[in-house]
Amino acid sequence: MKSQILKLYRKMIFNPSRLKLARQRRQYTIKALSEKVGLTSRMVSEYEKERCSSIPPEKTVSAFAQALNYPESFFFEGELTDQIEQKSVSFRSAKSMKASNMHAAIGAGIIGELLNSYFESKFQLVQPKLPELVGEDPELAASMLRSELALGEKSISNMVHILESLGVRVYSLDENTQAVDAFSFWKNDIPFVFLNTKKSGERSRFDAAHELAHLILHKNDEVQGRDKEREADAFAAHFLMPKNTVLSRTNRFLTVSDVIKLKKNWKVSAMALIVHMKNVGAITEWHYKNLIIEASKLGLRTNEIDGIERERSKLISKMLLILKKHGVGISDIARNLSLPYDEVSSMLFDFEVVHRNENPTRSNKKPSLRLVK
Repeated sequence: MKSQILKLYRKMIFNPSRLKLARQRRQYTIKALSEKVGLTSRMVSEYEKERCSSIPPEKTVSAFAQALNYPESFFFEGELTDQIEQKSVSFRSAKSMKASNMHAAIGAGIIGELLNSYFESKFQLVQPKLPELVGEDPELAASMLRSELALGEKSISNMVHILESLGVRVYSLDENTQAVDAFSFWKNDIPFVFLNTKKSGERSRFDAAHELAHLILHKNDEVQGRDKEREADAFAAHFLMPKNTVLSRTNRFLTVSDVIKLKKNWKVSAMALIVHMKNVGAITEWHYKNLIIEASKLGLRTNEIDGIERERSKLISKMLLILKKHGVGISDIARNLSLPYDEVSSMLFDFEVVHRNENPTRSNKKPSLRLVK
């Protein structure tokens, strides 16, 4: 059966863009891939060209699939049109990132689009309803959005849920690099955010708020650059930690131990809270420097004491549970899209592990989502 399916695929058109995507997702250079499949770099480069002059033989396609751990059928699926432009994707430190990390992350964005198209074909998803705040002052924008969401000055319980309530498509990343914290972009009027699961829960929340800032403050604009990053950081800090609540809870005798207790109010990192306290005038420059030194000695630049759990998608969880009820799991989604299981699972917060022992029919609660018939 499998061989018959592959024969059908081979009668279709080989898509060079898919070979390039798979190679970049696995972070292989053309030279490295050519060595693994026993071809010259020139031949591999030729097969990746948009108007490929020669179609790779079956043996070569099989070698590509094995080397990249992608299904052979993936290379014969539809053309990947409307590629994501690098300048439209927000990366924290684009200039210092390795090209391989950036290309792999953008590749994840393309896969995220494929997944989103799949889910939109099955469900009626919330349409984007982000406010138009392009060019607005970050602190004011944060206050305006809080007001629109009726948050007042309460702590935000879950940033991923906030994003999804606004129609943002949120996916997880399992990138083995700290260079890719998170990133976002608009595509065909749909906002996307990707969050690295290697980050702590606190830092992931800040990343989510930071990317939300890019989506509403820098839409249809180049999102990279120090000024844009500062604006996104300022928005995230004020959105997660309203100024008045920070001022009311801090004093000039504050210690790092106090900061570790206080940060639980807003579910942020100790470092983020210390920086924000200085920026809103809650502590002096001298106090700030002493807290930073003390926090650094405790390893709080990269780790958290009494950290929180990483936030997960409510929307993806609901969709997967409903699909599971109809006999469709992540492995089925992967097969439907001709994608490797690991690529799909890692972008869906690894929910199949969570759902494996759950019975989606056991709950009396009616899901708000329905499969599109």
